[in-house]
Amino acid sequence: MPIIYDRDNNIFHLMAGDSSYIIKIFKNKYPVHLYWGKKLNHSHFSEAFITSPFGPNPDPNDKSFTFDRMLLEYPSYGNSDFRHPAFQIEQEDGSRITQIVFNNYRIYKGKPKLEGLPATYVETEDEAETLELELIDELINLKVILFYTAYNDYNVITRSVKFINEGNQKLKILRALSTCVDFDHCNFDLLHLWGSWARERYVERVPLMHGIKTIESSRGESSHQHNPFIALLSKDATEKNGEVYGFSLVYSGNFAANVEVDQFNTTRVTMGINPFEFTWILDKGETFQTPEVVMVYSSQGIGEMSRTYHRLYRKRLVRGVYRDKRRPILVNTWEAVYFNINEEKLLSLAKEAKELGIELFVLDDGWFGRRDDDTSSLGDWYVDRRKLPSGLEGLGNKLKEMGLKFGLWFEPEMVSPDSELYRKHPDWCIQIKGRTLSQCRNQYVLDITRKEVRDEILRMMKEIIKSAPIEYIKWDMNRPLTEVGSLALPPERQKEVFHRYVLALYEMIEELTTEFPYILFEGCSGGGGRFDPGILYYMPQIWTSDNTDAIERLKIQWGTSIVYPASTMGAHVSAVPNHQVGRITPLKTRGYEAMSGVFGYEMDLTKLTPEERELVKEQIEMYKRVWHIVFEGDLYRLINPFEENSASWMFVTPDKREAFVIYVNILAEPNPPFKKLKLEGLDPNKKYIIEGTDKEYYGDELMNIGINIPPMRDFDSFAFILKEKS
Repeated sequence: MPIIYDRDNNIFHLMAGDSSYIIKIFKNKYPVHLYWGKKLNHSHFSEAFITSPFGPNPDPNDKSFTFDRMLLEYPSYGNSDFRHPAFQIEQEDGSRITQIVFNNYRIYKGKPKLEGLPATYVETEDEAETLELELIDELINLKVILFYTAYNDYNVITRSVKFINEGNQKLKILRALSTCVDFDHCNFDLLHLWGSWARERYVERVPLMHGIKTIESSRGESSHQHNPFIALLSKDATEKNGEVYGFSLVYSGNFAANVEVDQFNTTRVTMGINPFEFTWILDKGETFQTPEVVMVYSSQGIGEMSRTYHRLYRKRLVRGVYRDKRRPILVNTWEAVYFNINEEKLLSLAKEAKELGIELFVLDDGWFGRRDDDTSSLGDWYVDRRKLPSGLEGLGNKLKEMGLKFGLWFEPEMVSPDSELYRKHPDWCIQIKGRTLSQCRNQYVLDITRKEVRDEILRMMKEIIKSAPIEYIKWDMNRPLTEVGSLALPPERQKEVFHRYVLALYEMIEELTTEFPYILFEGCSGGGGRFDPGILYYMPQIWTSDNTDAIERLKIQWGTSIVYPASTMGAHVSAVPNHQVGRITPLKTRGYEAMSGVFGYEMDLTKLTPEERELVKEQIEMYKRVWHIVFEGDLYRLINPFEENSASWMFVTPDKREAFVIYVNILAEPNPPFKKLKLEGLDPNKKYIIEGTDKEYYGDELMNIGINIPPMRDFDSFAFILKEKS
């Protein structure tokens, strides 16, 4: 059983894979944290807290007891714990003090869905068990339910919280985080993913210090700047060794991850919806559900934590018909033609794509309204007949006759000031009455918290989808939210807009993916501004970054892989000099980098030289041979581009019979030193052959001796497929 209740000691022992998570109900009232780490066979803890000679005592019958020195599962505010709480409730009399105590529990097989929110799932109830801890505040009749799910086959504990107002007064939630874990020491480094547009998910590792470190977004999206993920690492943790505790939030809006080190060197980690600019009014009988945090423990370094997230998210977060299928190799028109669309040009590009072996033709921005640049027409989702005289139906049918699938770009959450929709409904934007409304990329954000706005967007999108043989949609979102308010909500609910926006987004995508289950959806937000687990629940892949430079992508995709599997990362070969940084890199290197994700092209294929055409054909054929290794295999990061003058990683199939290895040199060195590349994840006793050669090696040779790295020029690369010799 993954969850055991020791009634004599009032202890809940959650076993997830090879890990244990242990909770004690102290004094029959207070859930306290005892342990999270390697799996234990015994869990009879005798000590749950340390006395403090100088601390407030919430229990008049026990002067040694204070919350300030306890490791708590879901701490509240104002009862002798001076660290930041996991939640806070304001009552009608202005009080913000709550006193929740243990009331009941449930243990059951399976995992419940979260109403209106994405979350990991199970396909059979035997895959996991769930613990519900019911806590109550008797004074205000508030019920707080802590959800813990332990997966049998993964070192994964998921957590979320539900608030239920069973009293007679209106409550205002000021803070509702999804998890809290208190550690009894602070000997950790913090790893998180930071960046900006075109430079997303760079890896940063810093030692913990006393005080609070917050990783957050207040932009209305999970953001380019910070990803909703953190990990605590033991000081000796590397890719292969050491203890790692990962926290990943399944949410696409404002979030906060707080790491607090207190006076006693304990460490508190909390994560959930960002309390900044958030409140939620909970009327009598209403409930509020927080998003899910996926917590992963690894005793074998950062790499094993990543592989756990990859396995779980591939199979138990991503859904739909494309979860286990190879995604079609595509060409996207954006960096090929930008806004300069006409049917003749598109068909010539499509003809070349088909001859090269490409399977999906994606028409990006510029096909609708009068969209000749980025200053107009968002919100006017009807085809521009000047550019496409036969419409999307005519273009789509011609592509279908060529043997190509047809895909289309939308940015449905936005509206241009120069659009019919805005002129008709200026009140449909996120805005505050009387305040100047900021533009970003010449556009405003639609107030999708309003049902009439959602209905109109969905009506237009569905008409377009039904008008043509569309099998792929790229859903973009190119700006953060500013002047956040809704003209449709009363003053006391204005701080609900950020969260209502995310709930509305999920509702819209759920409706579309349910009605059109055969369509492959790809998420996008100026590239990687909303690359988070919440989007992956609805869309199996996300455009990793607007930066398509192969060398910049080494860092971007390395950082993204800390949490997210390669099967979720859109990666395209683009033209040189590169659109974003002007760098000239070999087509070979651009191909290998893109093969480490969902493979495609974003360039004018009609301008390829004969030699480049042949290389593109070879790349496409190679990807078809390795996609199952990339999508289903375990990723091993070998050489870190944040630390070295090169990058390397490899994918290994679960049965360890095949592997795909990539190495990229960044800058050439004169008279370079001797270098070897040591592989990982192979079976030491299997004999492997490098495909296309007669070279044979045992797995232990490749992992312990390695292979020679030859002298290489700037941005040069190599890749090879390993197969077990039969």
